[in-house]
Amino acid sequence: MVTPFMGSAVNIALPSIAAEFALDAVSLSLVASSYLIATAIFLVPLGRCADIYGRKRVFTLGIAVFTASALLSALATSGPMLIVFRFLEGIGSAMIYGTGVAMITSVFPPEERGRVLGINVTAVYVGLSIGPLLGGYLTEFLTWRSIFLTNIPLGIYIIYQVRRHLAGEWADACGERLDIVGSVFYGAMLLLVIYGFSLLPGQAGVAAIVAGVAFFAVFYAWETRVESPVLNIGLLASNRAFAFSNLAALINYGATFAVGFLLSIYLQVVRGLDPGLAGLVLITQPVVQALFAAPAGRLSDRVEPRYVASAGMALTAAGLALLTLLSPTTPMAWIVASLVLLGFGFALFSSPNTNAVMSSVDRSLYGLASGMLATMRTTGMMFSLAIATVTFALFIGSTQIGPEVQEPFMTSLRVAFSIFAVLCTAGIFATLARGRVWE
Repeated sequence: MVTPFMGSAVNIALPSIAAEFALDAVSLSLVASSYLIATAIFLVPLGRCADIYGRKRVFTLGIAVFTASALLSALATSGPMLIVFRFLEGIGSAMIYGTGVAMITSVFPPEERGRVLGINVTAVYVGLSIGPLLGGYLTEFLTWRSIFLTNIPLGIYIIYQVRRHLAGEWADACGERLDIVGSVFYGAMLLLVIYGFSLLPGQAGVAAIVAGVAFFAVFYAWETRVESPVLNIGLLASNRAFAFSNLAALINYGATFAVGFLLSIYLQVVRGLDPGLAGLVLITQPVVQALFAAPAGRLSDRVEPRYVASAGMALTAAGLALLTLLSPTTPMAWIVASLVLLGFGFALFSSPNTNAVMSSVDRSLYGLASGMLATMRTTGMMFSLAIATVTFALFIGSTQIGPEVQEPFMTSLRVAFSIFAVLCTAGIFATLARGRVWE
C-alpha cells in the first residue's frame, strides 16, 4: 500500500515540483521515471536474492531503504538531487515488489490463491486511491515535500509489525548461488533500453536502445550457459502460460500507467483545477479498482483466468479510447466515466493475471516469478511514461508546460492515449494466447 500511494501521490505533485525547480517537460518526467527505472532494473535480481537468502529478510530491508530514501527526497534542494533520491527509492521498491506476492503465494494453497491475491491487489489500489486525494491536499497546504515525509512513520510501523508478527522465513532456493554477472547484464540491458526511449526521437535515444539490444544478446547467451541463472530463460520458452501472462502485464501497464501522469497535468494546467480537486477526479479509477479487485480474484479461482483478464483488457481499451477525445472543454462526467471503465477493466485484469503467473510455476521459483511479474509491471509503467515523454518532445519540446503551450500539449495527450488504446487492444490477444492455466 505504501509504494503505490507514493507513486500516485507524486504524480499529482509534479506540476508543483516543476514550478519549484523550474523543470521542463522531459526533466519532469524523469522525477517519475527514475523511480521506475531503478525498480525495473533490480526487481528480478532482488527477487532471486529473496528466493536464496529469505523473502522476509529482503522485504524488511526494502521497507528500510524505501523509508530512508523518502526522507532524502523530502530534503532535496534541486531537480537532479530529487531524481537521484527517487532512484534509490526505486531500489527499495524493488525489494518490496519482488517479495510481497511471493510470500503470499508461499503461505496459501492454490485453491485460495486468487482470493488472497485479490486482497493484496485491493490493498495496492487503496494506496492508489488515497494517493491522488491525500497527495493533492498535502501539496496544496503543506507543499509536495510532505508526501515523502508521510511515508517515514508508515515505513517504521511496517518494519515493527513484520518483525513482531511475521514468523518464519521463506528461502526455497537456499544454497543456490546468485548470478551476479547475469544481474549486471540484465540491469544494463534494461537501463539502456528504457533510458533510450526517454531520449527519443534523438539519435542518442536510438543509440542507447541499440546498445540495450546488444546487451540482451549477451545476457541471453550468458543465461543459457550459467548453472543458476538470475532469469530462467527456459521458463519463458517452455511455459506458455507464464510467458504470455507476463507479456499481458507488460502491455497492460504500458498502456495505462501514464494516464494519471497526463491527466494530472491536464486537469491542473488546462482546466485550472487546484491539486486537491484534481486528486478528487483522479481518485475515481483506483477506487473502482479497489472495489472490484478482490471479487475478480475470487472469480479467477472458479473461472479460467484468461477469460476474466481478457474481459478486463477489453474494458480498459474502451476507457482509453474515450480519453482520445479529450479537449479543453470536455465535460468532467466524460473524464470520470472513462476512469470508471479503466478502473473496472484493470480490476478484472490484474488479480486473475497475477493468479495465472504464480500458479504456473513451482514454489521454488515463486520469488523469481513475483520479481518477473513486477518487472513486467514496472517496465510497462516505464514504457508508458516514455511514450508520454516522446510525445512531449515531439509536440512541445524543451519548454515548461503551461497555458502558453496548451494546444501542442493537447495534441501530445491525444496521440499518447491513441497509442495506449491500440496497445491495450493488442493485449487482449496476449491474454487469450496464454492457453489454459488449469488442466
